[in-house]
Amino acid sequence: MFDCSKEFKKFYNNHVKLSEQEKNILRDKRDKNIKRLKNGLEKYNNENNTSYKIAESRTQGSMAMHTIVQNDRKDYDIDVAIVFESDNLGSLGPLATRNMIADALKREMHQFSEEPEVKTGCVRVRYTTGYHIDFAIFKRSKYFEWQDEYNYEYAGDVWSARDIKALDDWFIDEIKAKTDDLRKVVRLSKMFCKSRDTWGSLPSGLIQTILCSENFDSIHSRIDEKFYHTLKSIQSRLEWNLQVNAPNNIDNARSITTRQVDLDKMRRWKDKLSTQLEKLDILFESDCTYQDAISAWGEFFNHDYWSGLGKSTVKISESLESRSYKDTEEFIDELYPVLERYSVGIDCRVSQDGFREISLYKYLEKHLRGFSRFIPFNFKVKCKVGNTDCPAYDKVLWKVRNVGEVAENKDCIRGQIKERTHEIIEPTSFKGTHYIECYLIKNGICVAIGRVDVPIGQE
Repeated sequence: MFDCSKEFKKFYNNHVKLSEQEKNILRDKRDKNIKRLKNGLEKYNNENNTSYKIAESRTQGSMAMHTIVQNDRKDYDIDVAIVFESDNLGSLGPLATRNMIADALKREMHQFSEEPEVKTGCVRVRYTTGYHIDFAIFKRSKYFEWQDEYNYEYAGDVWSARDIKALDDWFIDEIKAKTDDLRKVVRLSKMFCKSRDTWGSLPSGLIQTILCSENFDSIHSRIDEKFYHTLKSIQSRLEWNLQVNAPNNIDNARSITTRQVDLDKMRRWKDKLSTQLEKLDILFESDCTYQDAISAWGEFFNHDYWSGLGKSTVKISESLESRSYKDTEEFIDELYPVLERYSVGIDCRVSQDGFREISLYKYLEKHLRGFSRFIPFNFKVKCKVGNTDCPAYDKVLWKVRNVGEVAENKDCIRGQIKERTHEIIEPTSFKGTHYIECYLIKNGICVAIGRVDVPIGQE
């Protein structure tokens, strides 16, 4: 197969994988809406003489699994589980609980054009910019006080037993067994399924994840080969069976393609795979050229990246030759399995001789200059682990990333991920839109990620 692994890596990093900045926007929307819900619930309780209280919240779905892909329409799905103590809800039914959640949210959503939508499986908050947040509702209890783990029930048509962690645990075990290449293949599959609006609705990200894992190619080493052979195996599998079940030990391995609309999506996916994979046959021809290869992948993904290759080869190579800095940045999903179940904030404060210590955000608001907000040189930035809903963790890792021309010219982009204490102190040495991230590690898994942008100006 013609080797396009270098081009694939650039395509994946720049056009498929969600940027760290965009991920942080999703985290911010998640956290703000959980706060809205808690504040609205307090108002609801005061008005109705009730005492409903959220026992825990956790991120689920593609955001937790880190399989979200870039989307020009910003139609990003943020899944959050909201859990109550069973005794706290009493005899309240699943629909009544969802209505109560929607009612509480309405009290804090005056700026939204749409009210929360009560659906069968969740309460949805939709942004006009495309983002939407699905609050799935659970209640928990223990049969015996000495139990370590809770028993969870999900608010669907009826309250039904469901292991709130099972799917996430399954996915992280698959990543451990098959490496992070499985996550890459899932993201690439999602990118393919989003490549044409005219295709209509294709299977959900969950179904794609299950089938990518079931048919994952462990033989080849290159990511372009792994992706091709995984999809080829999926297409062959769908030729004889369109049914998909949940992984073993999850909801009794129930079928998740029971409806006719589900089977229609599966059949459509099979047909699109069959048609588009044929266009990649040229990659296996002995006389396949570079132009043939990138044209074939361009047709497959229907993305401008591939058509731009070759046209700017000289400019790219010249740019790379003129670049003198070492790319030292590390990424957490290349070091640890990532399952971002929880949120963590970073308490960031700045100080300088003669200035009292102040919150970064308050400093930027106070020292707004025109439309530019920045920290001057020779300040100290102190960051520590802030609010988190993670019940326990083993260690804290930090990344300090310098961004901009000055950082590159000084060969000091940094970006290495290191284990440090709960608090770090960094100087503001040169101009750039820098950022700091922290990672909470539990049982060898990254379970929470926080980020703060640190803009440094010229003065």
